[in-house]
Amino acid sequence: MNERFPKTLGIEEEYLLVDKDSGELAINPPEEILLECQRRHEGQVSPEFLRSQIEVGTTICTELGEAYEQLASLRKTIAEVAGQHNLAPIAASTHPMARWKDQLHTPKARYATLVGELQGVARRMVICGMHVHVGVEDPELRIDLMNQVKYFLPHILSFSTSSPFWSGVDTGLKSYRLTIFDNLPRTGLPETFSGYHDYLEYTETLKASGLVEDTSKLWWDVRPSSRFPTLEMRIADACTRLEDGMAVAALYLCLIGHLNDLKRHNQRWRVYSSSLIKENRWRAQRYGLDEGLVDLGQRQVKSWPRLIEEFEDLLSPQAEKLGCLTELRHLRTIYNRGTSAHGQLRVYREAIAQGADEKEALKEVIMWLIKETVSDLD
Repeated sequence: MNERFPKTLGIEEEYLLVDKDSGELAINPPEEILLECQRRHEGQVSPEFLRSQIEVGTTICTELGEAYEQLASLRKTIAEVAGQHNLAPIAASTHPMARWKDQLHTPKARYATLVGELQGVARRMVICGMHVHVGVEDPELRIDLMNQVKYFLPHILSFSTSSPFWSGVDTGLKSYRLTIFDNLPRTGLPETFSGYHDYLEYTETLKASGLVEDTSKLWWDVRPSSRFPTLEMRIADACTRLEDGMAVAALYLCLIGHLNDLKRHNQRWRVYSSSLIKENRWRAQRYGLDEGLVDLGQRQVKSWPRLIEEFEDLLSPQAEKLGCLTELRHLRTIYNRGTSAHGQLRVYREAIAQGADEKEALKEVIMWLIKETVSDLD
């Protein structure tokens, strides 16, 4: 029996709205933008924590290509509607020069509660991400797969990095977003649970003691969704090019499929210490695809060309089964071309070399992001 798994998926993306002339973050964009986008895509567009953000999500999809079509349409709509107000969306995990203390949060009870609880930590959340859900109906299997897929989260992050700048500064990191996000409680790698009952014990303790109302406040890099019977990957930066996002999603889908196949044959991926996986997580934040990651089994750093080759050998059968072989092979293109973080840094450094000051160079980066966000849409 060679049953396809996972059978369903969904993808969420978050964008920042910027002024098309200045490149500045739109601190208080017209409400008409959100309302019109919601009218055109009912149930698929929603506000986010900041007024300058907008979130989109696919419906339940059975093919990655279906998710691509929906996200391409959503990006086009937001670009068109925002453009009528001289604004544009950028798919990047940080705005290169925005100041967090200048931002306004969306007037919604949940967000007001977050600010009340988390104070300055919440107000600094001028960040965006991409989340990929895969359908896992069995809650026991959901926890088992979460325990195993943790190993690969740094690899996933490395292909998605899009946040090298923060508050007008080149941070030296390819994903500064996680540095900001990790200040929240209940973030980072989830602990290893012995099973679903163990997970329930943990979450019920949090709820019974009044620390959280529900599990939507578990902001781990991968988690059982609080709304759907899915395992939700959350570590990825927002990919500026949609085709890159699809490659990242394909990697996650194929990994889940592969780990499930191992389980069906009474095998499993070794569950490593979170402390060891965090070493790779840091390398992914810091270097992205510039330096390799540690193969924890072999105890050596492996180069990205070698890791990509291993992914292709390991996951191509899954990709063929899931209909996303082209997307999986695009990981090699990302490595050769660079992620959004590489592109942003290249534009910035070229502008500086040509005599621009820092603010002018950062504006060039934002103009590049505006174009790249819609550059590869059908």
